Amino acid sequence: MNVFVSAPAARTAPLRSLRRAVALSAAALAMMAPSACGEGRNAPAASASASAAPSAITTAAPVSNSDASTAALTGTRYYLGMTDREAVIHAVRGDADRVTARIPLGSGDCVRNTITISPYGERLAWVEGGVSQSAGTLVTSRVDGSQKRTVGRKVPFSGKADCLGSNPLVWNTNDLLMVQQNGHPVLIDVPDNKPADGDAGNETLKWWSANGRRWAAVSEGRPYAATESGPNFYRYTPPKAEAAHHDGWRVRSVSMDGRYVAVGWMNTDPSRNDGSFAVVDTTTSKVVDLPGGGDIRSIMFTADGKVIVRRATGITVLDSTFKSLGTVEEPADVSGLTLLAYAA
Repeated sequence: MNVFVSAPAARTAPLRSLRRAVALSAAALAMMAPSACGEGRNAPAASASASAAPSAITTAAPVSNSDASTAALTGTRYYLGMTDREAVIHAVRGDADRVTARIPLGSGDCVRNTITISPYGERLAWVEGGVSQSAGTLVTSRVDGSQKRTVGRKVPFSGKADCLGSNPLVWNTNDLLMVQQNGHPVLIDVPDNKPADGDAGNETLKWWSANGRRWAAVSEGRPYAATESGPNFYRYTPPKAEAAHHDGWRVRSVSMDGRYVAVGWMNTDPSRNDGSFAVVDTTTSKVVDLPGGGDIRSIMFTADGKVIVRRATGITVLDSTFKSLGTVEEPADVSGLTLLAYAA
C-alpha cells in the first residue's frame, strides 16, 4: 500500500463503487453529448467573461508581455489574493491585470480556505463560516461576484459544507461542484442551486479534467485515472527528501484524456494548499520530465489542451505532448498569488 495515501484512502469504497461511477459517467456523457469544446449545459456562458465585471470594480495597472507570451496564452488567468479582510480575484488577459471581485473573508478561516473558480472561469464558490467552525454555508456567484446565492438544505445535502482539509470544494465542469459534508462527498448542481441527481460516489481525493469527462481518484487505497479505455491504476512515490514534511499527496489537475495527472502535497492545518509539483503518466507510473528550470509551484491542464507550468520565474506553456509553446512573464501584482483557473 502506498503510505502517502493510506490515511485518506481508509474511507474509500469497494471497487464496485468505481465501476458504478465509470458506468454512470459514461451514461451521463452519452445523454449530454457535449462537443470537444465543452459545449452544452456545462459550457461557459457568454456573460462569464471578464469584460462582464461591473465598472465600479477597481483595476490594476496594465503590464507588458512580449508577443510570444501573448501568443502562448491568449485566454484569461484567474488569481486569488488575500488581504486582512477580503479575498481578491484578479483576471489577467493580454497585457491587463484587473480585479474582478472582492469577497469578504468574515470571521473564520472558511472563505480563505475554500474560494475557488470553475474550470472555464464562469463561477465562484466558497464556504462561509464563523470562528473555529469547520463547516459552513455554501455560496456561489458569477466570477465577478454578482448573482450571489446560498445553497440550502435539501437531501442529500445537509446545508453545511466542510471548509477545512485538502480541497474541500472540487469542480466538475462549470455546473457541478463536489462538496464534503462530514467527510462524505455530495454533488451540487450550481445552476439549479440544489443537490445534483445521481450518486457522487465514495472514492476519495477525486478530481476532474476541465471538461468533466475524465477524472482521477483513490479506490481501496489505490490511485487511478479514468480514461476512455477504462481505469488506469498507477503508483507514485513522492521525493523522499520532502515526503516526511507533508501529509501525503493528491491529484490537483487531470489531462483532457485522463492519461496524465498533476500531483501536489496536502496539509492537515486549515490553510489552503493549491500547489502541485509533478506530472505522472498513469499508464506507466513514471514522472514526466517537464521542460524548463526552477522549482515548480503549480501545474494545470487546461480545457484547450495546454499545460501551464508555473514557476517562481514565470509561466512555461506546453502543448499536450509537453513541448514548449513559450513563456509568460507574470505581472508583479499577481506573481505571489494563487493561480486558480485559466479560461481560453
